[in-house]
Amino acid sequence: MTTLIVTNDFPPRQGGIETFVHAMATRLPRNDVVVYTSDEPGAARYDATLPFPVVRDRARTLLPTRRVTRTALGLAREHGADRVWFGAAAPLAAMAPELRRGGIRRMVATTHGHEIWWARTPGADRLLRRVGDHVDVVTYLGAYTRARIAPALGPRARLERLVPGVDPAAFRTGEEDADGARLVRERHRLTGRRIILCVSRLVRRKGQDVLIEAMPAVLREVPDAVLVVVGQGPDAGRLRRLAARHAPGRVVFTGGLDHAGTAAYYAAADVFAMPCRTRKAGLEAEGLGIVFLEAAASGLPVVAGDSGGAPDTVLDGVTGSVVDGRSPAAVAEALTAVLTSPEERRRRGEAGRGWAATHWSWDTSAHHLDTLLDPDRPLQRNRTAGSAVALPASPRAPGDAARRPSKSG
Repeated sequence: MTTLIVTNDFPPRQGGIETFVHAMATRLPRNDVVVYTSDEPGAARYDATLPFPVVRDRARTLLPTRRVTRTALGLAREHGADRVWFGAAAPLAAMAPELRRGGIRRMVATTHGHEIWWARTPGADRLLRRVGDHVDVVTYLGAYTRARIAPALGPRARLERLVPGVDPAAFRTGEEDADGARLVRERHRLTGRRIILCVSRLVRRKGQDVLIEAMPAVLREVPDAVLVVVGQGPDAGRLRRLAARHAPGRVVFTGGLDHAGTAAYYAAADVFAMPCRTRKAGLEAEGLGIVFLEAAASGLPVVAGDSGGAPDTVLDGVTGSVVDGRSPAAVAEALTAVLTSPEERRRRGEAGRGWAATHWSWDTSAHHLDTLLDPDRPLQRNRTAGSAVALPASPRAPGDAARRPSKSG
């Protein structure tokens, strides 16, 4: 049974959604997969490494136009696909009615965090209603995103939790990957330093600016500390200027790295921090944060901002800390607490590894997606949630409970 994956978010483009879609595509059990996605520099070389076909549209961004819909239907017929997974619901799942009329039997659309903007924007919210009315299942990351997206999807939407995961074999501790850690430290002249790592797109919501502003307070307690920022994005210039003003010589910008290339940076680090914050009156929030899981799997204490679903990835006080992502003082306090205490750093790192391995499995999530895509598997009404779900249910992390929404900033 072939699955057509329709998405704009696919490597070599970098980002959390790209990681999510790639992990699902390579793990869907017992299935043939074909990916229809947008063009990207370096795509041909990357696609040649994959065990399934990837069809690149000439456009850099796919939209649910008639042409793109016709192409998707043509690929489904060519490859014998009768089920479709939209790697991100907005906007591409809006083509669902036309795909259904064209013979697609089953459709699942996955939401992340950006759909919050769609849900709260007049006009854009109608697209989400169209998705909710016409796909078989809409997946969500956790309680925070569900609460904000579900009303726009409408009463006919059938909701199911689908979480990302982490591969413990790919993300290892500094002891397990001593060579990789050593090479990173030597490459950036960081031998003997205590490394604070942030891996993310360089956008304001992710909080690299607050990390930089926290560095003077950190350096007063930990004089050998250095911040390593991995990623690229539109905020790069502003962040470099902030670093020159607040912590000259103590912030290293590596630029963007492919997903596999980040593993050695986790191994080289002492603590991971991304103090994400909710912005624009709640329109921008962190959906979850795969990087927090990767850091935990690498044995790092995690400092996460209190935005959106990010707190779901951290056991506060056990695997790391959840802080006000707008407060340099709060970030500095959380960082110095682990950087000045090797025992606390070790304890939280070990707890994080167990947390990632137990609760965040790509294989489990891929199996769950496979059951949702099965056109012959009946859906059962979930009376408590008011949505239809396929059984068995996806594993729930302890953080998937109603929480006080984080403040906008």
